[in-house]
Amino acid sequence: MSEIWAQASLWLGLALLASLLSIWLRIATALSEIVVGTIAQLLIGAFLGSALLAGDATWIKFLSGAGAILLTFLAGSELDPTVFRKEWRQASAIGLVSFAAPFLGCTAIARWMLGWTPEASWLAGIAMSTTSVAVVYAVMLEFGFNTTHYGKVVLAACFITDLATVVALGLIFAPFTWKTLVFLVSGLVVFLVLPWLTPRFFKRYGGRPSELEAKFLMFALFGLGALATWADSEAVLPAYLLGMVLAGTVGKDHTLIRRLRTLTFGLLTPFYFIRAGSLVSLPALVAAPVACIALLVGKMITKVAGVYPVTQAYGAAAGEGMYTTLLMSTGLTFGTIASLFGLSHQLIDRAQYSALVAAVIGSAVVPTLIANAFFLPRHLLSSVDHKATSA
Repeated sequence: MSEIWAQASLWLGLALLASLLSIWLRIATALSEIVVGTIAQLLIGAFLGSALLAGDATWIKFLSGAGAILLTFLAGSELDPTVFRKEWRQASAIGLVSFAAPFLGCTAIARWMLGWTPEASWLAGIAMSTTSVAVVYAVMLEFGFNTTHYGKVVLAACFITDLATVVALGLIFAPFTWKTLVFLVSGLVVFLVLPWLTPRFFKRYGGRPSELEAKFLMFALFGLGALATWADSEAVLPAYLLGMVLAGTVGKDHTLIRRLRTLTFGLLTPFYFIRAGSLVSLPALVAAPVACIALLVGKMITKVAGVYPVTQAYGAAAGEGMYTTLLMSTGLTFGTIASLFGLSHQLIDRAQYSALVAAVIGSAVVPTLIANAFFLPRHLLSSVDHKATSA
């Protein structure tokens, strides 16, 4: 047990360092955790041995996965059903273009520029088409955009993009089996029952020191996650959907949301983001950087070419539209999931996997840094500050 406690201390020490760096450098904590994970993997591996960081340890994988699930659930719970019904055309247009442009563009780059096989090229297109709900939500929460109409529309667009990504992965590579049917039917029943059951259950048994509400939600999330992985899907997809369907109940319980955020951001997501950074092999990238750079640049160019005109068509100011575009250019959760799917099913080799993961993680950092440095919509920050002061 002493080894586990030492590893836990190391990981949370890295998380603390990342938080301090985010304050000093004025960047989102999620991004600093990714960068710290990448550098720590290189330095600790070189001087103390890679086993000390132990990103593949089972308990770290669990905490990392739990962090992704809860973070995705919280992002889904921020979606305002009223705003989504009102702005579904805009959110759908941005989300679908955000998927289609890099999907086709990066597939072409992988096939015709990098010389990958057709299967590997389609997999690369899927991995690079994603938008990271985890990163976007973390950034939104950091600046307070999550409470604004603008932030809710962007989060809705993220959902559309990643839903299209999961559907594409399933249609192209994952066969539809009886397990898939069981998962879909069971999920539909849960999503219909929980919005009715949850508020009544909380009203009768909630409000106690035992934190029954949090236990109930994690029971549902982990159960759906187990069912999803059993059906060869991904645990974060039902988490996002569950957050959406409970947005009208759980999303309005600000005390419960604050407690879940404390658990998620204080303990779980540092393992998720730092582990994501530790997957990047800097020596391998230095030795063969072309594939990573080509895919990362290709993703950003196609996202800008596709998303930015749509934001202008819906009347966004130039800076605000570019900020939206760059946030939609981020990738992490579903991109790494798609890459790992390709490796485990022998659609790509380890070199291609390393290039894909590095490009995906790069897309979590580079667009967000550019967005916050040059295109931050400060007029929305002023409205957030005004609301906080009024409250």
